[in-house]
Parts: sequence; C-alpha cells; structure tokens
Amino acid sequence: MLKDGGFHLNSGEQIVLDVPDKWSGRIWGRQNCHFDGNGKGKCDTGNCGGQLQCRGLGGEPPATLVEMTLGSSTSPLHFYDVSLVDGFNLPVSMKPVGGGVGCGVAQCEVDLNICCPSALEVKSGEKVVGCKSACLAIQSPKYCCTGQYADPKTCKPTVFAHLFKAVCPKAYSYAFDDSSTLYTCRAPRYLRGRGVAVDEEEVEAYLAGERHRREGTEREVREMREGKRETA
Repeated sequence: MLKDGGFHLNSGEQIVLDVPDKWSGRIWGRQNCHFDGNGKGKCDTGNCGGQLQCRGLGGEPPATLVEMTLGSSTSPLHFYDVSLVDGFNLPVSMKPVGGGVGCGVAQCEVDLNICCPSALEVKSGEKVVGCKSACLAIQSPKYCCTGQYADPKTCKPTVFAHLFKAVCPKAYSYAFDDSSTLYTCRAPRYLRGRGVAVDEEEVEAYLAGERHRREGTEREVREMREGKRETA
C-alpha cells in the first residue's frame, strides 16, 4: 500500500512514490475534498469510506483509474493503462520517463465531464463533477459484462463506450476493450499527471459532429429505465 492509500496535493504540487518490485494496484484522483485533522471527510468524487487514507478501499465510482502491474529487476517489464470502466471524474495520464522505443502514453486528458450525456452526469450543485459508466448508470449484465455477458463474444461496446473511446482513444472504455490500450514499458520512472480541459469551442465542435451519438445514448438510457429493452 502506498502512502497508506491516500494523500493531499494542492494545485501544482507533486509527489514521488517509490514502489516495490512486482507492485500491482490502481491510483485515482479525488476532487473538492474536505477532511478534518483526523483525516475524516469526503470528496465530490472518488470517496473511499469517508477518509483521506483509503487503506485498501477502492474509490467510489465514477473515477478515472490508472492501473499498473510492475516488474522487477530480473523481469523489468511493466504493464499499465488508464481505465474508464468505472466512469470518469478527472483527466489523467501515465507517461514513462525513458524506457526506449515502444513505450506508450496511457491517457484520458480531455475533460469528459464537459460532454457527458445528461443521463450519466454526477453533479455537485450545478457543476458536473463526474460521468457514470454504463454499468453504474443502468446496472444490467449487458452493460456490466457479467452473467451471460461475461465474455468478449457477448459483451460488445455500447454507445456509451463508443462515446468514451471517441474522446479518449488511449484509455479502456469498457471491460473487454481493445488490448491496444494496455501499455508495456521498461522505464525506471513514470509520471502520473492531471490533464487539462480542452478548449470549449473545440468541445462544441466535437459535440456538433457527434450529436446523433449522444442523443442515441440518452434515448437508450430512457428506454432501459422504462423497461423497453432487454436487460438480462
């Protein structure tokens, strides 16, 4: 467990984490957090039991995840990815420092909250702070890739996954996404960073071109909730 599972960073701050050989885990960001002197409190997204140090607890979705399985001195190949399977809350990336040819950048550096379909939005007041995954929003085997859909042959990308993939092609968009978004590298160091929001005009241009997809997403959510589609 790194730093007891949680720490606070102000805007512009950074921290160096030394991890042991063969460490495997996930890192996610939280936002608009308020904790007391005992580390008790909450955040708008990414909560873990109402405490600063998660101590092994996972983050409440939606949360953008950086996942990694690290090698060792005798087997130095590292595996890493950025996942939107649990939804999105903050732009993130994982970039190798060194490592040679073939080391890719796992990332979702666009603020998906700007173009999140209204049916998937998580709000704090009037501000959209997260975008739910299809599984979290609809809670059916078809969208969670469980039960009879727990297989890449039966669990296919939905309109939700297509939307996420169009905006963040270098991140996993659903459970059985293309393995090309799983990166491997032998770099000794990696940078895990926060992305920046895209220009609002660029977002509007994107939305104009993808309006039919977004409308189809919201229509599908409504029909699922009204019981008009098969959910088993």
